[in-house]
Amino acid sequence: MQQSFFVTGTDTGVGKSWATVALMQYFKNQSKTVIGMKPIASGCEIIAGTLQNEDALLLQQHASMKVAYTEINCFSFADPVSPHLAAKNQVVDLQIIQDSFKKLTNQADIVIVEGVGGWLVPLNNTGDDVETLAKKLSIPIILVVAIRLGCINHARLTYQAIKASGVECVGWIAMCLDPKMLKLEDNIQTIQNSIETPLLGVLPFSEIADFEYLATKINFN
Repeated sequence: MQQSFFVTGTDTGVGKSWATVALMQYFKNQSKTVIGMKPIASGCEIIAGTLQNEDALLLQQHASMKVAYTEINCFSFADPVSPHLAAKNQVVDLQIIQDSFKKLTNQADIVIVEGVGGWLVPLNNTGDDVETLAKKLSIPIILVVAIRLGCINHARLTYQAIKASGVECVGWIAMCLDPKMLKLEDNIQTIQNSIETPLLGVLPFSEIADFEYLATKINFN
């Protein structure tokens, strides 16, 4: 049975891409074919003559099969700012993303879509945001929480916003970003007690990504 998930975060720079690839590896270890998608990306560089994003390239690299970059990343912007600002005169059309997503779901058992920034980041100047995109794709949400100072408030606010949107949040992942974080386990436990969705894994701090190892820290049962 084909499955899809939408990965969102409590902010930008919280480790959504590492969490997405760890999830991809987790499912690949279960003999599933997996594709990761990052439909919108800001902060791109010219590679091979076109704007490309390092996170989208990472997802492409870890897919179970060869997938064209433009199918994984539909909208690429140079400026590392909110998409509605980075796009300038280009329109972020969610229908294009939906069409690419549908194609990918026909190629793999599981498609994991990584959002951009946090849950309410604007995507264009017509009122669409990350929440709008997730609702249009109509797939369950996985919330990535950066475990650092302020994480309890950010996790609770983001979860409340997801819940209020009416979409299903199937779980959350604790991404440990601060090696000197005080009361790390207590912070994670407080979040676990505060939001009504399962903790799917705690990904420990690391300067270099070992996705095989990180995948062992995820439990989707």
